[in-house]
Amino acid sequence: MTAALSHGDFSTLAGNYSKFRPGYCESVLTGLLALLGKPPAEIDAVDVGAGTGIWTRMMAARGLRSVVAVEPNDAMRDTGRRDGEGTGIVWRAGSGEETGLADACCDQLSMASSLHWVDFERGIREFHRVLRPGGRFVALWNPRFLADEPALLDIEAHLDTLKGDLRRVSSGRSGLAERLTGLLWASPLFEDVVYLEGRHSVTMSVDHHIGAWRSVNDVQVQLGPERFAQFLDWVRTRLAGRDTIEVTYLTRAWSARRAGP
Repeated sequence: MTAALSHGDFSTLAGNYSKFRPGYCESVLTGLLALLGKPPAEIDAVDVGAGTGIWTRMMAARGLRSVVAVEPNDAMRDTGRRDGEGTGIVWRAGSGEETGLADACCDQLSMASSLHWVDFERGIREFHRVLRPGGRFVALWNPRFLADEPALLDIEAHLDTLKGDLRRVSSGRSGLAERLTGLLWASPLFEDVVYLEGRHSVTMSVDHHIGAWRSVNDVQVQLGPERFAQFLDWVRTRLAGRDTIEVTYLTRAWSARRAGP
């Protein structure tokens, strides 16, 4: 039996995370960079809680002046460094509360599918310190958009039968994401809060879809190894006879400008 995970520990998930997690909506990235009001070649970006660098590489592909990835987990950081070889991304150890970066070193600081793991008040103080005047903090997630695919709705419903009180810590549809606009507006550290969203679809094999589930920390932790294995078996049975499944993702992004001089 596979050893149980702990919340937020992706040490054993890095391979699946890198191989099976989807990217984010390119149009949302375009909008976020436009809010900075300068050409990409003049933008210095930092991605905190970068994981294996999925979002980080998307930014680097836009020709930014510099992109720094900050990630606390050794396995995720090593995988990201390998996957991003040749992109110019600089990888560093650090967390949302303590990035280890210099004051006023970047124009945009992002957290992609990771802000929910950070102490919010400590994190935004750190982000305010690291951003330049007028720079922007970005938080984003890319949950599945379920309405167009009955099989995906069935899979989510089956999770409820396995654990009715399942709490989706990392979901971009609940928890912190639903309170984030108000939290940012209430903070004296940030202003001009903007929300963007966009959809994109990915056609994947059944094995790829199951691999994406294997990269999810919060579901595995709450179900435990035995029930999670049962869940994956149920998903494979539900999708039996299909070569592929089309999954639509909803990128939800918040951008807030650093307040003060």
